[in-house]
Amino acid sequence: MAKTRDALKILDRVTGDDRELRHRIAREKLNTQVARMIYEARTRAKLSQRQLAELVGTRQPVIARLEDADYRGHSLSMLQRIAGALNKRLDVRFVQPGPRRRVRAA
Repeated sequence: MAKTRDALKILDRVTGDDRELRHRIAREKLNTQVARMIYEARTRAKLSQRQLAELVGTRQPVIARLEDADYRGHSLSMLQRIAGALNKRLDVRFVQPGPRRRVRAA
């Protein structure tokens, strides 16, 4: 089997047809995306974690946890408060999953 550095190809090889593992990976990806969106929105607004916390009505450690990709406690209520503090709108959608990629061994 040829070596690859493509993360998607590696994940596809590792997960194969394991639906539970694919589900866990998708959940972790979502946690990472939410954390990154909060961080990027805050830094674009040129706010520190403490400043955003004050606007949201919480403490700095809460914002730090929300920006941690390993955090699993994101709530819609808190995300709405953050969006409002940053003069943004929260958009939550249900979308069809994309087709499962099949990667052939090279």
